[in-house]
Amino acid sequence: QVRLVESGGGLVQAGEPLRLSCAASGRTSSTSAMAWFRQAPGQERKFVAAIGWDGGRSYYADSVKGRFTISRDNAKNTVYLQMNSLKPEDTAVYYCAARNLVVMLAGNEYPYWGQGTQVTVSS
Repeated sequence: QVRLVESGGGLVQAGEPLRLSCAASGRTSSTSAMAWFRQAPGQERKFVAAIGWDGGRSYYADSVKGRFTISRDNAKNTVYLQMNSLKPEDTAVYYCAARNLVVMLAGNEYPYWGQGTQVTVSS
């Protein structure tokens, strides 16, 4: 099993940055691909960003390209999401997810999920 624990959420003003972290434990060999998803109130969960094992390739939703950066530190079994120029529409619960093998962009391809961390951006 894999356990994922997110941290770093909070309340910020529009334009400010925030960095989320997701620490993996347990069977970390099954965390080749890691991703962030988010779910705003009344909306479906949506893909935000994903990264492969070696960090060489990353993928982003159009809504966050140029503002968010996903990275990982395999020595610490941790993935990060640096969020810059935050907007009120970025307000959501952010979830970390992991899967073995290649990166996928669909949430239902990820068997392991964290509990989520709330990000609120005020205008």
